[in-house]
Amino acid sequence: MTTSLRESPGGAADAAAPAPGAATALLDAYGATRDRFLATPRHTLLTHGTAAELPHDGRPFTRAVAELLASRAESGDGPALVAGALPFDPEQPPAVAAPLSVEWGPALRTDPLVALPGAPVEPTEWRITPVPTPEAYEAAVAEAVTRMRDGELDKVVLARSLELAAERLPDTAQLVSSLARRDPGGYTFAVPSGPGRTLVGASPELLVNRFDGRLTANPLAGSTPRSSDLAEDVRRAAALLESPKDLHEHAVVVDAVREALAPFCTRLEVPAVPTLVRTAAMWHLSTTVTGELRQPAASALELATALHPTPAVCGTPVESARRTIAASEPFERGAYTGMVGWQDAAGDGEWVVTIRCAEVGEKVLRLFAGAGVVADSSPAAELAETDAKFRTFLDAVGAAL
Repeated sequence: MTTSLRESPGGAADAAAPAPGAATALLDAYGATRDRFLATPRHTLLTHGTAAELPHDGRPFTRAVAELLASRAESGDGPALVAGALPFDPEQPPAVAAPLSVEWGPALRTDPLVALPGAPVEPTEWRITPVPTPEAYEAAVAEAVTRMRDGELDKVVLARSLELAAERLPDTAQLVSSLARRDPGGYTFAVPSGPGRTLVGASPELLVNRFDGRLTANPLAGSTPRSSDLAEDVRRAAALLESPKDLHEHAVVVDAVREALAPFCTRLEVPAVPTLVRTAAMWHLSTTVTGELRQPAASALELATALHPTPAVCGTPVESARRTIAASEPFERGAYTGMVGWQDAAGDGEWVVTIRCAEVGEKVLRLFAGAGVVADSSPAAELAETDAKFRTFLDAVGAAL
């Protein structure tokens, strides 16, 4: 059965005034292991149970999803919708499923009750292990810079992981609530990622959405940490808008997005200069790309896979960047820098870049953060950027580096 608070995610009923508490009720109803939760600036989605999992049988993700949705729509046995996470490496298995039931609500940012504090995350004594060590990460950045100056590649995104171990991890639902209430205008998600594991995050970046024959993408690239001092925070934001390194890094990503999406569109609008978006921890350069889709329109997932991986999470050229990542990162990314979201049988949906995330296991919380490395990057600066990006989760669970 499907419970809907609106006619459809992209329909005219979206204009109706949201009821106070409608979005936070879905946030509070989320249950780890059985549910999938996604809050976006557009709406809040909560799915219950699993009717069918997306198989990993060699077919492209897009085809497998289309066939599963067509089967669900034809049978009428539950909602024709899938939700979940796709990995950074398309050769790895997805964690996407058709649910037993779906609930829709308005955006969390429109719900006044989201300003009320949720249940606090229980204090925990953490044992933190960085993978790789900070020194090894700086060495990897330095090696990548050398390769760039030798002409082997233009950019690569190198990531780090923190393994937070404890006798008992904080309640996953409380962690999701803490992340969502900290930044209700972003993209908060929680989906099963494997046996006994849940992928949880608060991403600032929309990869692409598709509604009523239109697409929107919002690439982010070029970042600087926030400051608790207002004057310094404003200075950092202004400096980011004028930083040649960050503007170049951003332009590379926007050009790749334009090139990937143009074949699907009759019209594609790409602003000439970026703007700023902020999270609780970071400032980012941002460009909102919009387009009118050719008919028959590509599905949201087809658009997302055409974009993935963008230079913002991988690098350029893509294959050279992938090889550098494989040689430099001593861990598997899994869903990190993949995509998380949903799609329905009509092809509408939203896919978000899986960053500012962690994987919750039985006794270990694995955090991920990365930084874009270009020819004039400083190893110490890129290390500091990843430290700042870890703050989203570290603050949520009361841990510190």
